[in-house]
Amino acid sequence: MLALFCLVATALAQITFQDASGTSLRTDNGSYGPPLEEIHYYWDQWPIGLSVSSTGRLFVCYTRGDYSYTLGEAVNKTAEKPYPSAELNLPVSQLGTSFNGIPFGSSDSTAFISVQALYITPETPTRDETLWVLDTGRPSIKDSKNKSTTYYASPGGPKLVGISLRNDSIYETFAFPASVHYPDSYMNDLRFDMRANISAGGRGVAYIVDSSDEGRPGFIILDLGTGDSWRRLTQHPSVLRVERDVPSYFGHAFYQRSVGSPISTLKEGNDGMQLSADGATIYYSPLTSDVLYSVPTANLLARDTGNPLAELAAANNVSCLGQRGGNANGFEGDSNGLVYMLMPEHNAVYYYDPADLQTHTFIRDPRIMWPDSASVAEDGYFYVNINQLPFQPQWNDGVDLRVKPGAVLRAKLPRGGSKIRGLV
Repeated sequence: MLALFCLVATALAQITFQDASGTSLRTDNGSYGPPLEEIHYYWDQWPIGLSVSSTGRLFVCYTRGDYSYTLGEAVNKTAEKPYPSAELNLPVSQLGTSFNGIPFGSSDSTAFISVQALYITPETPTRDETLWVLDTGRPSIKDSKNKSTTYYASPGGPKLVGISLRNDSIYETFAFPASVHYPDSYMNDLRFDMRANISAGGRGVAYIVDSSDEGRPGFIILDLGTGDSWRRLTQHPSVLRVERDVPSYFGHAFYQRSVGSPISTLKEGNDGMQLSADGATIYYSPLTSDVLYSVPTANLLARDTGNPLAELAAANNVSCLGQRGGNANGFEGDSNGLVYMLMPEHNAVYYYDPADLQTHTFIRDPRIMWPDSASVAEDGYFYVNINQLPFQPQWNDGVDLRVKPGAVLRAKLPRGGSKIRGLV
């Protein structure tokens, strides 16, 4: 397996067959959909999340360990800088500690520890255009034997931070109680409904994915007006990882090979999430699943204090929308109601269309080597991060098989689509 990945990583073939000459057979050129542009290259740190502002500013994040910063902004096509400042990115030496031999991440609520996801909401009469930063508070640290350990979360470390893009300053920070964000929670993605009538606090809500590898995935809902938060669908079958799922990347069956651990399969549950353009539905799925699910947001918004059947009602109203053709990582959505799903097994991006209840291919290209996150921008383009994640050392016996650079690619959205603006 390692030798095969080395071969693929070294060759970086841009075609899906070895020799196209002299054949009379139909061949697969590996491409589909509108042209892909190479917008940005990562030479220093491998990215996880990204978001693009109304003026074209590109913000990116990187999960940590040993990276010098976790939140950045692109300064040109080949470089990024810490954002909003180096001082707000916690130094590596301060990322974590241990209690009775158990590793815990920092409890610092004023600096970034390990940022997993970003999302930009448009300007409203009561808010500037805002970059929302989702900090897991759970860095992954390597020991002397090159084994990587994801630290547990300490209260205060996991947080949602709002940064005004008018003056690049933090204006809001939300932490989570231990009853909502567990030590083994891992906040993975987020979406917003900023309409005043959607929440008790009158300033909208954030929907957050908890993808917990340790086994308690679900949803966290945050009232942006009151700061209250609660959970829904924790350990519901639709959010659980599929056991022993063996995906195929670049034509090779994939098993996780981590230093100091038995050969295993990926364990991530609830991962991709998208809010419908009318705010009525959340679409979601685990990473290690081929099935797309949905649930009415009314069931996620209902509080136990007002309805003791709220959790049962949410569970009863989950819909299975069928298989989509492979595992899916991050999600995105556009003004036409299309739900985009990043498909690492197929080097592609698909979309689910609620109008015809089917999954369709949007773009496919050999350069899409693990699409990890996406951003639909107001310029009508779909931006996607490429980070070669299956080649990372944590999954390949500590050997880094990635070949720089990583990249941001973009393609024009179909049907004149753009960023969803109806939820402000």
